[in-house]
Amino acid sequence: MRWKGRRQSSNVEDRRGSSGGGFGGLGRGGGGSGLLRLLPLAFRFLGVKGTVVAVLGVVAYSYFSGGGLGGLLGGLSGTPVQTSESRPSGRVEQSAQEKELVDFVKVVLADTEETWNKVFESQGRSYKEPRLVLYRGSVNSACGLGQAAMGPFYCPGDQKVYLDLGFFDDLRRRHDAPGDFAQAYVVAHEIGHHVQTLLGISNEVQKAKRGLSEVKQNQLSVMQELQADCFAGIWGNHASRSRQLLEQGDVEEGLNAASAIGDDRLQKQSRGFTSPESFTHGSSAQRVRWFKTGLREGNVAACNTFAAEQL
Repeated sequence: MRWKGRRQSSNVEDRRGSSGGGFGGLGRGGGGSGLLRLLPLAFRFLGVKGTVVAVLGVVAYSYFSGGGLGGLLGGLSGTPVQTSESRPSGRVEQSAQEKELVDFVKVVLADTEETWNKVFESQGRSYKEPRLVLYRGSVNSACGLGQAAMGPFYCPGDQKVYLDLGFFDDLRRRHDAPGDFAQAYVVAHEIGHHVQTLLGISNEVQKAKRGLSEVKQNQLSVMQELQADCFAGIWGNHASRSRQLLEQGDVEEGLNAASAIGDDRLQKQSRGFTSPESFTHGSSAQRVRWFKTGLREGNVAACNTFAAEQL
């Protein structure tokens, strides 16, 4: 990637030298609208996919047509509980290699900001830029305690991405997915979850899961994760087409990373067999397919995994 010398995002919190504090869970918002009260009936006649397609179709139309989600759904967004954030305990000790990695992450974050600001602006909307938290080992978030073993994650409660830089080393060594674009794909995927939050998709998926069996909840999770992969591809499309950020071989690195962290591959590595009903992120083939879709098409409409005949 041609990333050196480019703008770095200021939306980064460095907690690598922090001491722990208390944390709170994510609270739930107020009552539901008529739309949500009809969900049980809709599930009965339309099934999981049919209902989610209908709900998300209304959500997406309302958002991009200027109707606004608040009035349509009656104040359904969750409210995060106040947290006691970690406080810096002193200067961060880091190697030259780690410092360069921090600079790289800031550049990638800045580039996702440029992409999504333009996408939202084209729809007459404003993009609320998320913050990215760097940490080591464990970290407090509005979604609870995060640990490095979980990998990078996005918390809708505080609209922040959490990243332990050690994951990139794990990606290279354990998953055989080296390269700077592979690392950038990971960041862009988490930003994709932020986009889902802003569009109201994440909130509706969480509500749609209530009362469902674990298998059906997993199916919704897979759709949501594959859409985030597709959104990561949209960033790659814009980064290449508009800013010539990508070099030869970068796309292959991203596709390799998407394949490396598919549920089937990870389950096969850890226990020797796969259980598709327990997938929560999608198979390697699915993750590659949707990342490629975003890369090829470069627009949000192409990423409707909830309406796809084949994931």
